[in-house]
Amino acid sequence: MAFSSLNEFFAMGGHGLYVWGAWGITALLMLVIVWHARQERSQLLKSVKRRVRRQNAHSQSTQVPVNSAQRDVRNDA
Repeated sequence: MAFSSLNEFFAMGGHGLYVWGAWGITALLMLVIVWHARQERSQLLKSVKRRVRRQNAHSQSTQVPVNSAQRDVRNDA
């Protein structure tokens, strides 16, 4: 469909409010989806980093020396 002017294009034959409203709502929802996905990813990365830090701290505190040389080095530090 061809329009003779820019005003006719935006009016969309009397359906402009519906057409452009639908485009606007769709664009808004797509932006919200992208924002929400980024927020979830950020929270997930933070929780994974916390979990890894806790596991590293726990594994270092419960690590048992294999031989007497490692035990001596550990006690000297």
